[in-house]
Amino acid sequence: MQAIYLVRKGSPFAAFETREILPPKPSGGEIQIRVEGFGLNFADVLARRGLYPDAPPMPCILGYDVVGVVTETAPDVTEIKVGDRVTAMTHFGGYAEYAVAPVLLSARISDSMPAGEATALTVQYCTAYFAAAESVNLYPGDKVLIHAAAGGVGTALLQFCKHRKCEIFATAGSPSKLEMLKKAGADHVINYVTEDFSEKIKEITRGAGIQVIFDSIGGKTTKNGFRLLSPGGNLIIYGAASFSGRNIFGKISNLLGFGFYHPLNIMASSKTITGINMLKIALHKPEAFKRCLHNVVKLYNEGVFKPLVGGLFNASEIGKAHEMLEKRLTSGKITVLWR
Repeated sequence: MQAIYLVRKGSPFAAFETREILPPKPSGGEIQIRVEGFGLNFADVLARRGLYPDAPPMPCILGYDVVGVVTETAPDVTEIKVGDRVTAMTHFGGYAEYAVAPVLLSARISDSMPAGEATALTVQYCTAYFAAAESVNLYPGDKVLIHAAAGGVGTALLQFCKHRKCEIFATAGSPSKLEMLKKAGADHVINYVTEDFSEKIKEITRGAGIQVIFDSIGGKTTKNGFRLLSPGGNLIIYGAASFSGRNIFGKISNLLGFGFYHPLNIMASSKTITGINMLKIALHKPEAFKRCLHNVVKLYNEGVFKPLVGGLFNASEIGKAHEMLEKRLTSGKITVLWR
């Protein structure tokens, strides 16, 4: 089979190499999948930049989310069978024609579900669901801020918050993305490139603040967001996109920009900070991930979730796909197809 290896850090057009290797075999509790397509996540960009500590040493095969048909199962697997089409989360190894995944991190899907939408469900929509349904309780009328709302997780959060009848504040970096967010149901859209989101929200809420913030950017965005929270508010951090592309001095400045938080300060202000890494949840709380994934698929089938596909690329275009994601040139999920 063919597999795309990360062989060096840096440019997406020089970082990858396609190799012929033997397909991986499933062991206890795992399934083997003939991969139709795999998704890209911003963690892949950070791994290529050498900024993702959980990435395996190079050369390695990246990739967390795949869609395809089950070709083999371990003897102890009963709920999924050979021939089922699934969306699944892998512990790396997704950039390949065959991959293995724990059955607990897999879910059956229909043959008609588009590959681009299917790859969005495992990492991005499960991240959104874990953040918005497992980590907090959202109630009608809650004021919710979603940063980078035109991205894969951002659009999932927007759809779920709209489903919960929240008042949605959404940020993005271009007029076209802001227009897309308006059409998707955001109540207030803010261009974080040309506007100070915190001042804008203070103006709109008349200083009342925000109940929940979903932050995938980090740095000063996190610090300014924490100040926006009303008592009882929750700041949920699931990414640090602001680190990408910076030199060492920029990274240090960005790290300091997050601010410093003491438990007494958090307690006194009655605010909560939650960090989410779905790879850690999948590894250490697989039953929780399974619950999220099956609820996500259910909400997809009910029409609540409708993943936005930002681009479909051939496997030979892996460099271009990475570039598009890193430069935020698309909205929604980027998927790479083998055939």
